[in-house]
Amino acid sequence: MTAAVPSFGVISGAQVRAVLAGQEKKITDLVESTYRLHGTGGTVNPPSYFLQFPDRPTARIIALPASLGGESAVDGLKWISSFPENVKRGIPRASAVLILNDPETGYPMACLESSVISAVRTAASAALAADWLTRERGRPTRIGFVGTGLIARYIHTYLLGTGWSFGDVGVHDLAAEHAEGFRGYLQEADGSARVTVHRDAEELIRSSDLVVFATVAAAPHVTEQDWFAHNPLVLHVSLRDLAPEILLGSTNILDDVEHCLKANTSPHLVEQLVGNRDFVNGTLFDVMNGSVAIPADRPVVFSPFGLGVLDLAVGKHVLDEVGRSGELTVIDDFHSELRRYG
Repeated sequence: MTAAVPSFGVISGAQVRAVLAGQEKKITDLVESTYRLHGTGGTVNPPSYFLQFPDRPTARIIALPASLGGESAVDGLKWISSFPENVKRGIPRASAVLILNDPETGYPMACLESSVISAVRTAASAALAADWLTRERGRPTRIGFVGTGLIARYIHTYLLGTGWSFGDVGVHDLAAEHAEGFRGYLQEADGSARVTVHRDAEELIRSSDLVVFATVAAAPHVTEQDWFAHNPLVLHVSLRDLAPEILLGSTNILDDVEHCLKANTSPHLVEQLVGNRDFVNGTLFDVMNGSVAIPADRPVVFSPFGLGVLDLAVGKHVLDEVGRSGELTVIDDFHSELRRYG
């Protein structure tokens, strides 16, 4: 019997944004269900692969292969670049595509612009973690952002879109113009919040009960445990901002242990320093299924490496929605050599 070869569609960034706009609660629920599937063995999520360049040491391109089981089964690969020097050129640091493969035949069936998908799954993961990690501690109303790029903006959008509200919002960025630009976005997005641009990270951390790190830091730059004496929740999205000493004095929740303890992330530096993983309290899935409790007497740090299966889940949702709308651009004869003997 001959299997049907899927058509191949292309989905632009504008289409991705249109599908995902205003869907913060739905996408966060989708991310939660994907974490649960991952936690019960319903996914394949091998290590990410880093392409690095001797002549461009700050740049990299990362391949995230993955396979998602369940009702919306799909295989695929996210190919995402991080070129920090782009910011000086007036264009975003990151760009990405997502390839989705048919799980029955293995044929690629879609290519999606994926910088927004990547930002959305990261933001939904952060909002989901913030919800679960504060259920016993109470929701913070003072939030601070260290780093003010696209990811910070999406995390703020997803927190607001899933029912959070903040009386005070702090901002710190090494580039003053970026901090001011983010202040303008915040004032437009949530006019009721008091927005403060802080001169340094210490000032911001001490005045925030929820701290979001969304930087491009390659090595720890926050080293003082005393800054966290008020036991905030820290969404350590950029993974390399915190010195090992801070993590050793905190409750540490990861999205996936094996993924986080690689590539000189802050958790990986802790493992190298102490020679074990005892500092890891568990994963977000462990928190969701009740096997890990979150104490109130120490800082809580959520360190998400970012799982390719989340990109697949969001990407498959976008593909399905664009397909249902009848607006999918199909490349005719993309798969053209389909007869074994011609």
